[in-house]
Amino acid sequence: MGYGVGAILLVVGLILALAVHVSVSGVDLTMIGWILAAVGALVLILTAVTLNTGGRSRTVARRRHADGTETVEERRTDSL
Repeated sequence: MGYGVGAILLVVGLILALAVHVSVSGVDLTMIGWILAAVGALVLILTAVTLNTGGRSRTVARRRHADGTETVEERRTDSL
């Protein structure tokens, strides 16, 4: 998913919730609209959070020496 899917769900949901005044037997279009709008907003938020943290990486290297000691080296990179 991504920004496009989230935006489409949000727009369709808001149209159903606020602009459509049609009665369908057994179906509440207003509630379906609000649910779609909430899911769309959630998708937008999760996409933003996921893309924001995707550029960070961490590498840990452990080396054991012949005398029994151990060296730990940690590298962190942030790419934008």
